Amino acid sequence: MPHHTPLIATIVAGLTVAFALGALAHRFRISPLVGYLAAGVLVGPFTPGYVADAGLAQELAEIGVILLMFGVGLHFSLKDLLSVRAIAIPGALGQMAAATLLGMGLGYLMGWPPVAGLVFGLALSVASTVVLLRALQERRIVQTDKGRIAVGWLIVEDLAMVLALVLLPALAGALAPSAAGADMVSAWMLPLAITIGKVIAFVAFMLIVGRRVIPWILHWTAHTGSRELFRLAVLAIALGVAFGAALLFDVSFALGAFFAGMLLAESELSQRAAEETLPLRDAFAVLFFVSVGMLFNPNVLVDQIWPLLATVAIIVFGKSLAAFVIVRGFRHDNATALTIAASLAQIGEFSFILAGLGVGLNLLPEEGRDLILGGAIISILLNPLIFAAVMRTRPKLKAIEVKAPEPANDFLPTALTEHVILVGFGRVGAAVAEGLEAAGRPFLVVELDDASRRRARTAGFEVLAGNAADPQVLAAAGAVAARKLICTIPDGFEAGGVTEEARRVNPDLRIIARAHSDAEVEHLRKHGCDLAISGERELAAAMLAQLRPAKEELPPLVPPAPAAAEGRALLDDAEWALLSVARLDELAAGQAVDREGLFEGAERLGSFGTERLQSAVAGLIAKDLMADLGGGRVALTSAGVRNAAHAPVY
Repeated sequence: MPHHTPLIATIVAGLTVAFALGALAHRFRISPLVGYLAAGVLVGPFTPGYVADAGLAQELAEIGVILLMFGVGLHFSLKDLLSVRAIAIPGALGQMAAATLLGMGLGYLMGWPPVAGLVFGLALSVASTVVLLRALQERRIVQTDKGRIAVGWLIVEDLAMVLALVLLPALAGALAPSAAGADMVSAWMLPLAITIGKVIAFVAFMLIVGRRVIPWILHWTAHTGSRELFRLAVLAIALGVAFGAALLFDVSFALGAFFAGMLLAESELSQRAAEETLPLRDAFAVLFFVSVGMLFNPNVLVDQIWPLLATVAIIVFGKSLAAFVIVRGFRHDNATALTIAASLAQIGEFSFILAGLGVGLNLLPEEGRDLILGGAIISILLNPLIFAAVMRTRPKLKAIEVKAPEPANDFLPTALTEHVILVGFGRVGAAVAEGLEAAGRPFLVVELDDASRRRARTAGFEVLAGNAADPQVLAAAGAVAARKLICTIPDGFEAGGVTEEARRVNPDLRIIARAHSDAEVEHLRKHGCDLAISGERELAAAMLAQLRPAKEELPPLVPPAPAAAEGRALLDDAEWALLSVARLDELAAGQAVDREGLFEGAERLGSFGTERLQSAVAGLIAKDLMADLGGGRVALTSAGVRNAAHAPVY
């Protein structure tokens, strides 16, 4: 059998060249999208060398579109949209109308029919979700007013594009030669009414049936305990709903996938679903951009230089000017208006989808698609420069405008000192946060995920948005003045990066991290972690502690090793609570402490009662983990300190 079929060759060539050029783009601080598009140009039919199979590339791109739109639906937040609806809805629609009219004007000058100009203008009117969100995240302004307006604006644009993708086939049918001699009702109104009716039927079906069935399938699969089945269920829902929507209701793959993601977003398993599908979604999204690049004819840079420059001007200046005027018209300051304008000064994935559909339906000439692709590449290249220019003008604008100060970005430096930095607010992080709050310890949460941050804020905790491996985030979290950093993120590789950066910022910081294996424990220690807690070993210790057999009947908790010689005592929950308090207080061997102080801390962790805590102290003394100093004072022994290092951090 041949070892290089067209499908395998297309996937390998696309991903390999995309990786190389994407990494090169990242090295020069350019969006990797540019590298992916350039990879498509290199393996496309308009450049010498290897030419990938265009038909297969288009089919792979369809899967990329489905997964991209599924991701958009998963992250669609009606709450975020409604919070800025007063400006986002009219602003986005007004800016799209202005950009569409400018595109139609350019199409008219080039001799295109009005419908071609309409498709061309719509493609220029919508910004790239990927580029916009990345630009906001890099500058830490997602959670500011400017960021929320930009994201809400983007959601409105995405919804408008979904509607355009649905209506374009009806428009093409009405303009077909077979409909030229027909009356207006049969040529235009009837196909449009049928299309809208099918969309309404699909939406109704999804809201009535899909809203119940999809979450039920996901929850049932989750209860099987099989991660593989769960991942497969999510992909089957995304691809199955998209295909079924096209087959049964004659609507686009994009609309079907968007609704599947939107309904899935209502489930508490949506975050896990997004995480499980992310690798495949990213891979096929890359193939989508590669397939788009394959359609780009570089000759347009020479043969159509003036139309291309006009296209770039519409994207970079026309759209931005319209957005700036609209935002200022809603009485927002210049800094907000410039930020919104800069974030929209590019086009991306929806433009490519719309251009491809327009060419496929014979509504848009191929040169229009080339202009859209060329304009996208150039605008994405220019976007970081535009943002940099806007950021440089902000101090001058602040000096001119007199108003209440607003944070420049998401990083409001904490006022805490001698505090705990809690990295991650998943299930483990949330439990640690509750324990720290119960113990009265000052702390803040550092979290990258939006949903987790919302849960932490709802619980009343101080939250910082960002990656804890970022020096800016650690500076805002007050790492220099902190006592401890507790890293609860489940990925040992990421935790190692956090640990290494935190150790560099504050060499005296005590760092505690979560691990899943002995290899991760070793990895974290090499990067500066003081204590890496293995979840499996802690579970085993807790289970064995509940059995409470005689010491000699116990099998060793860990295999014989130098560290295992120290042993670990079997303790009940009250004894562990006392050691947890000692661990949080960082008691050293022989350091005197009042029993009452230990009891007060332990009572915050559970309702033990004084009598039981007295018995727990007696038990620790009998096990040679604690010494009685008299006068109501005790101290940990060396063995007690070693065991306290394994005490749970509540």
